[in-house]
Amino acid sequence: QVQLVESGGGLVQAGGSLRLSCVASGLSFETYTMGWFRQAPGKEHEFVGAITWTSPYSTHSTGSVAGRFTISRDNAKNTVYLQMNGLKPEDTGVYYCAAEQYGSYHRTESAFYKYWGQGTQVTVSS
Repeated sequence: QVQLVESGGGLVQAGGSLRLSCVASGLSFETYTMGWFRQAPGKEHEFVGAITWTSPYSTHSTGSVAGRFTISRDNAKNTVYLQMNGLKPEDTGVYYCAAEQYGSYHRTESAFYKYWGQGTQVTVSS
């Protein structure tokens, strides 16, 4: 049974930082492209970024977070991270990790990813 479990969300002031983690189990983590999405109230899932499954583990991020958010992975720990710096109120939402085997990290559609976590809430106050 595949499980993705996010953690690290919380309440932070604008300009602050958070690091989200997503621990995967029940799959061959090293063969999965991992993505991060977020969902604000009343809105659809929005692609945040992704990291490819193969070395050198290239990443792709959406323009609104480029330069502020960094994605990394630790295959030994079956974990993908989202380091978020310079947080803004518009970054508020539920953050989800997602997994797709041998996926392209350039794909931004939520339907592309097969497995999803339950999400972790990030709230940025102004």
